[in-house]
Amino acid sequence: MEVRIKTTNYKMIPEIRKYLDTKLASLEKMLGADDAAKTRCEVEIGKASGKNTSDYMWYAEIRVMTTGAKPLYARNHAASVQAAIDDVKEEAERQVRKEKKSRTTDNKEKGREMKRAMRG
Repeated sequence: MEVRIKTTNYKMIPEIRKYLDTKLASLEKMLGADDAAKTRCEVEIGKASGKNTSDYMWYAEIRVMTTGAKPLYARNHAASVQAAIDDVKEEAERQVRKEKKSRTTDNKEKGREMKRAMRG
């Protein structure tokens, strides 16, 4: 899986990079070997700026783009950068599970239709 990381108002430190890599590894494992090879993942991590920043000033967003599937997008705000990464990873995994389930359901429905057509 190709990973692109962008930071906004924040300088990435090695500990956070390692933490992010472990979280993305679980997402890559969930995608499977076939999908992971043709997937691009764009991650943005940053610190919100402006007057309206509250306790949840860190944000993380992930865009997962796989050929042949619609792109997935997740964004979350949290009090710490690790919490933002955790929350956005969970949301992205939920969306990947949903997409895989719908793909499986579509394949089963197409198979049923073909079987009906073959029967007569």
